[in-house]
Amino acid sequence: LDKMRVIVLSLLAAGAAAFAPSSFVAPSLRSARIGRTRPSSLALDMKVAVFGASGLTGGEVAYQALQRGEGVVALARTPSKVTKPQGSCGEAAVTEPLTDANLKVLAGSVTNQADVDAVFAEGGITSVVVALGGKTADVGETMLTDGTTNIINAMKANNVKRIAVVTSIGAGDSENQAPFFFKVLMWTAMKKIFTDKNNQEALFFNGPGKDLEFCIVRPGGLTVEAPTGVINVIEGQAGSIPRADVADFCLGAVLEPDFPYLKQAPCISSLGGTGWTKDRSAAARGAMAE
Repeated sequence: LDKMRVIVLSLLAAGAAAFAPSSFVAPSLRSARIGRTRPSSLALDMKVAVFGASGLTGGEVAYQALQRGEGVVALARTPSKVTKPQGSCGEAAVTEPLTDANLKVLAGSVTNQADVDAVFAEGGITSVVVALGGKTADVGETMLTDGTTNIINAMKANNVKRIAVVTSIGAGDSENQAPFFFKVLMWTAMKKIFTDKNNQEALFFNGPGKDLEFCIVRPGGLTVEAPTGVINVIEGQAGSIPRADVADFCLGAVLEPDFPYLKQAPCISSLGGTGWTKDRSAAARGAMAE
């Protein structure tokens, strides 16, 4: 009997080990885990245009692009709000302006075509990251769609192909990947912003941006924690993810020549599909990034 008990316990232990989290999940499973590494760029002299750099995710994109040695041209209504990101730089640094010899921040609004065109007039723009946000009451009900339309127009005029656009879990055909409580918000308090997000995505799948090399990035519950370096592409319900990891994924989408999720809208998280933590603190919400 004791010998049988040892055998059973050994089998149970082996089974538990087989299903324990690991640093790699096969692509054939329901989530694909990507360990991000710093890739080679499409060109050494490329510049990334960042729209929404005064927001928490856009600020991470600008900062991380500079850390990779890329040039960055950003558009912000209030350039002084483009500061160091908390996730990558720590809470004490968030009041410090983001400055770098390879960074230029222009004042303007993404809803003004001339302001968007001015970003591309800087020259050398070869890719774009869009991380717009803000309360509908502050930025309007169609800011995402209108602003992204202006960006697409400028990209086509300047023969720029690669773009990553941050939307949200629950947008488009990912509604069932959001937890129920978040769906309730989507149907009620956040109905207008999700209408705008859905229309923004449609610009690429059914509109003027369909010929671009786009990636629609749908993150799970956003936090301002330090980057984990682990990004899961989820087919089921998504978990949480630091904004710093979202930024890393977006930069991969615009800098890696063979990025695997072009023309797609992956849902991403750092916690697999097993949990959801929506950080509702003031630090996590940040200011509007239009």
